[in-house]
Amino acid sequence: AAPLLLYANRRDLRLVDAANGKENATVIVGGLEDAAAVDFVFVKGLIYWSDVSEEAIKRTEFNKSGSVQNVVISGLLSPDGLACDWLGEKLYWTDSETNRIEVSNLDGSLRKVLFWQELDQPRAIALDPARGFMYWTDWGEVPKIERAGMDGSSRSIIVNTDIYWPNGLTLDYEEQKLYWADAKLNFIHKSNLDGSHRQAVVKGSLPHPFALTLFGDTLYWTDWNTHSILACSKYSGEDLREIHSNIFSPMDIHAFSQKRQPNATNPCGINNGGCSHLCLMSPTKPSYQCACPTGVKLLENGKTCKDGATELLLLARRTDLRRISLDTPDFTDIVLPLEDIRHAIAIDFDPLEGYIYWTDDEVRAIRRSFIDGSGSQFVVTAQIAHPDGIAVDWVARNLYWTDTGTDRIEVTRLNGTMRKILISEDLEEPRAIVLDPMVGYMYWTDWGEIPKIERAALDGSDRIVLVNTSLGWPNGLALDYAESKIYWGDAKTDKIEVMNTDGTGRRVLVEDKLPHIFGFTLLGDYVYWTDWQRRSIERVHKQTAEREIIIDQLPDLMGLKATNVRQIIGTNPCAEDNGGCSHLCLYRPQGLRCACPIGLELINDMKTCIVPEAFLLFSRRADIRRISLETNNNNVAIPLTGVKEASALDFDVTDNRIYWTDISLKTISRAFMNGSALEHVVEFGLDYPEGMAVDWLGKNLYWADTGTNRIEVSKLDGQHRQVLVWKDLDSPRALALDPAEGFMYWTEWGGKPKIDRAAMDGSERTTLVPNVGRANGLTIDYAKRRLYWTDLDTNLIESSNMLGLDREIIADDLPHPFGLTQYQDYIYWTDWSRRSIERANKTSGQNRTIIQGHLDYVMDILVFHSSRQAGWNECASSNGHCSHLCLAVPVGGFVCGCPAHYSLNSDNRTCS
Repeated sequence: AAPLLLYANRRDLRLVDAANGKENATVIVGGLEDAAAVDFVFVKGLIYWSDVSEEAIKRTEFNKSGSVQNVVISGLLSPDGLACDWLGEKLYWTDSETNRIEVSNLDGSLRKVLFWQELDQPRAIALDPARGFMYWTDWGEVPKIERAGMDGSSRSIIVNTDIYWPNGLTLDYEEQKLYWADAKLNFIHKSNLDGSHRQAVVKGSLPHPFALTLFGDTLYWTDWNTHSILACSKYSGEDLREIHSNIFSPMDIHAFSQKRQPNATNPCGINNGGCSHLCLMSPTKPSYQCACPTGVKLLENGKTCKDGATELLLLARRTDLRRISLDTPDFTDIVLPLEDIRHAIAIDFDPLEGYIYWTDDEVRAIRRSFIDGSGSQFVVTAQIAHPDGIAVDWVARNLYWTDTGTDRIEVTRLNGTMRKILISEDLEEPRAIVLDPMVGYMYWTDWGEIPKIERAALDGSDRIVLVNTSLGWPNGLALDYAESKIYWGDAKTDKIEVMNTDGTGRRVLVEDKLPHIFGFTLLGDYVYWTDWQRRSIERVHKQTAEREIIIDQLPDLMGLKATNVRQIIGTNPCAEDNGGCSHLCLYRPQGLRCACPIGLELINDMKTCIVPEAFLLFSRRADIRRISLETNNNNVAIPLTGVKEASALDFDVTDNRIYWTDISLKTISRAFMNGSALEHVVEFGLDYPEGMAVDWLGKNLYWADTGTNRIEVSKLDGQHRQVLVWKDLDSPRALALDPAEGFMYWTEWGGKPKIDRAAMDGSERTTLVPNVGRANGLTIDYAKRRLYWTDLDTNLIESSNMLGLDREIIADDLPHPFGLTQYQDYIYWTDWSRRSIERANKTSGQNRTIIQGHLDYVMDILVFHSSRQAGWNECASSNGHCSHLCLAVPVGGFVCGCPAHYSLNSDNRTCS
């Protein structure tokens, strides 16, 4: 009887009756991309196929719902050959791009790489489970047919002469013969199962035979050129005939019958052969062999697999992360199932919780996930520009990174909270960073103008340069904790070097064939690195300097990290109860130091961080800084990028934002207090915006421009801009608002300096203080209802009531007072001659103290505290129902304002 023939047709799988080939074939599965290889497990009614375009192996249940299941969908490139072990219930396949032969359970689980060496273009694969052998063809540079045990043992070449494109391969189980078709030499030959006694069946007359199967006494095969299935006698090659034609694209073929999968005793049948994972057929007694998934070692007992890989190489590629087990010799790279990796760079691992941490230069984030790709989350997303280096402090549970965009080294907890800037000065192009938590040091490379390797304590203190000679692009760093040595790779000098961690004893380890080192790591006796030009991962023995390639021809290799997944070495006092610190515990050689994230301060116990009640904010030309008023220390820069010449400064306490003008960029900008979400709100039509104030009730921004001689207003985001005062303004300078009362106050520096007042819509303008010098730092004491200012011509600090009367001199012996602010019982001012910030009692001018010295050209100063922005007016509730601007006017009233080129409608609320 003639069999049913199952064949792959790229777009579908079909079944045709060999006795009735003129009839149409039945489509078993349609709508496929590129089905190439096919096989089945008859007793289970399962049909398997590989799809070369989708890089997947799939299956369907014949005669059932016809639903398609994915079996293997990762780590395939060109799965050209496929075979089912119906006895041991395993799936075998070849891949001509990864050059591997792999095996898995029928559901794709417990996958193992069996062969990875000396494979060039493996194609057809056939199994003989009863005898434990597998056969495959390879049409690469050295074409051949090989056989090996189905457990990967006893591999041998059985045919390697008179062979060119061995495409089709099939076994005759009854007569123990091997048949194969050669598409270039156009023949079908047969031999014994060991390759001996070779004979021609069909001499070189076939156009392009592709896949071959056998049933009874007949051979069947597909031909690419004739687009058909042909048949002949398996003994003589006679009765050659075409049995089914007009096939779209005939690929693999099998006689679909129980007879092609004869039953036999399954040596793995009882209790999986006692194996913990895979039980594979073997040609040697006891006819089976236990095996482990890729990268996992078998224990001494020969039955049980270790619980996963112990030593791993974690690898960042531009758009994926991979892991490679170092426990087994195959070094197979496995892609982690992670979404949306656009440009991964640096990678590290925390052996305690099992998270991989990596940086992404394009998404501008630090992310983490477990080793299997699960539990993925974003750790740090704000203010990340080019995070090229990352390091886990597995003892104190902190995360360090370098950023060559912001030129900073920062730290957070491992979950991304409690962020603190450790180093922000004198970093040009910081790249690699490694930590020594046991001693309390961090090391980093900088490939800027003067390339160097530096060291500091883990809190950023005690910074020193260890090396700054004969370096080019020091890209990678690795610490050898056991021997107190530090290794580095340089992509410009093309060397791997080593020295003691104190900078002494520098020597070269490798200096040839290193075109462009990037990633760099050390584990045990080996240093591992990625090379951009060779597209390889290599390792070198740190004593013998012997080299070995781990992976070749894999492009876009970035950072890598070799780690022992289970072993956690070393400790320090931060390990216990976070060292008693409320937030960050940073260890250093002298002992631990508690530290606070930006915006918090340590109290006197030196362990607890609190949110400070009030602090001073001040602008200097290129930065904006803050000083706590509680502890008078912690002069820290707010992390802002691109500040050129900051001048006026104000804040909005409700959403914790600061606003500043930049007279060089001619912009008004804002950002949150931690430096994030920086944006320009006004970018056009500014000349010298030297005065600026936030209307915290109406959510408006007011500014005075000395160049355009205007006072303008807009919403806090810069929208709905309107000019309020432009007539008879002569260099308006300092600006102060009293939104609860509806007044604004400003100073003019022109021909006749003075202090003026108007309603906050620009109306009711009047001069309060006519006879005054160039008044600056205009400040309102909202509680005591008084005005304060500095006079640049008389060098006085003066005060008056809100009508400009009852004038008092608070201080008359100052060299050059400039900025001024008030908080509770004190006034605070900056002095350009003394280069200081000072304070004194606001009524008597007594009890003077210098808060901070050595400060050049502090432009503006204010106290950030909710009490400085209290009160209420109509604009504070739903914008006074105005469509655009709500402007406060006295007494307790408001008017709706419209942006330029709009006018107020008769409802006095909306603009058109």
